[in-house]
Amino acid sequence: MPLSLLLIILLALSALAYQLGFRRACSVAKGKGGVKHLHSRPVYYGALAALWCGIPALLLFFVWQAVEPVILTDLLVADLPAAIRTLPEDQLYLVVNDIKNLESGNIVSGEINPELQAAADHYHNLRSTANAALVVAILALALAGIALSWHRISPALRARNQVEKIISIFLIASSTFAVFTTIGIILSVLFESIRFFKAVPFTEFLFGLKWSPQMAIRADQVGSSGAFGAIPVFAGTAMISAIAMLVAVPLGLMSAIYLSEYANKKFRAVAKPLLEILAGIPTVVYGFFAALVVAPFIRESGALVGLDVSSESALAAGLVMGIMIIPFVSSLSDDVINAVPNAMRDGAYALGATRSETIKHVVIPAALPGIVGGVLLAISRAIGETMIVVMAAGLSANLTANPLQAVTTVTVQIVTLLVGDQEFDSPKTLAAFALGLVLFIATLILNIIALFVVRKYREQYE
Repeated sequence: MPLSLLLIILLALSALAYQLGFRRACSVAKGKGGVKHLHSRPVYYGALAALWCGIPALLLFFVWQAVEPVILTDLLVADLPAAIRTLPEDQLYLVVNDIKNLESGNIVSGEINPELQAAADHYHNLRSTANAALVVAILALALAGIALSWHRISPALRARNQVEKIISIFLIASSTFAVFTTIGIILSVLFESIRFFKAVPFTEFLFGLKWSPQMAIRADQVGSSGAFGAIPVFAGTAMISAIAMLVAVPLGLMSAIYLSEYANKKFRAVAKPLLEILAGIPTVVYGFFAALVVAPFIRESGALVGLDVSSESALAAGLVMGIMIIPFVSSLSDDVINAVPNAMRDGAYALGATRSETIKHVVIPAALPGIVGGVLLAISRAIGETMIVVMAAGLSANLTANPLQAVTTVTVQIVTLLVGDQEFDSPKTLAAFALGLVLFIATLILNIIALFVVRKYREQYE
């Protein structure tokens, strides 16, 4: 039975359990004089029955999905001929991989001999048996949950408390999963970065002025020794992000003020969705626009006044990235400006302030925490952008303050380092993790600053 069909059947059984629990509660209450004699409303009894049906079965399903590959592989290896079973671990792994590929219909690395075909057939039988056993176990567990919950339903059963406790546990588990996932990502980047810093000094990486990570990753290759000074890469990131924010913040903030304070409702209902469409355009489209329209325009305009402009420049990438980020600043600022209580505006008007004075001295200061948060979110978006930089700013790690020259960013270099032939013992590949770690720390500092600003001004206006 396909696993998707099994999940659909489990969902149907949970719905059936809800109906049975609901009707059982109503039936029990009828003998006691009505539902008012139940501890909880009948819907909680139905929900409790559905949870008893679905949760244990789902837990069994996910646990089996996690341990199934290991168990089946061990069973497969145990039944292989002794000549194969005693192979070195790396060769045995390749044979097992070929058996699994043959069983699933994929291409194998060598010829298909009778022993390999027999092992694939045996692995297919193991999977079929395991699948059938899983279906039977899940259905039995779900039915047992229905029967147990149906039997336990009584007027004294605290169904609402139990349902709320189960939901609370689920919410805590979800939060814990998110937190541990974040910790796992950070630790994976940190451990690889430590391996990089064992090969390249930490000070050389942070304060070096030359970035040229190309180096031989195998003994038979010819390559340079590599240079891992990250300052040109971070300088390029800062320059493009600064240009983008110089475009996005004024335009986004001004459009938010106009839409929330000056525009009529009909214009706002049309203009705001149109503005937010910019956020839904794929970044590759912005990259094409930057490479085919903006960059040539800047180059030709610079040539008219005698400036030497590169075909790919930080200015072109920054301008287009700023246009892309406008909806982030505009939409978030518009929301926080609209959230300012009208009583504050009315108070300013009552004191004789004009609309402009009210916006400058009352509305904007009151909405400042949210505006700062939106701006910092936009900065994080600009720092992480890759496609526009690849297509419009180039890949050259130049340490320059001239926005008309080609530069590169951290994210582009991470992509470049992790594409193609890789060797995870080479500083060239590990440098991507070091760049990612420093970028993570930089964005973390930005978020801490945002929290500090928001808390400080929120205390002032609450």
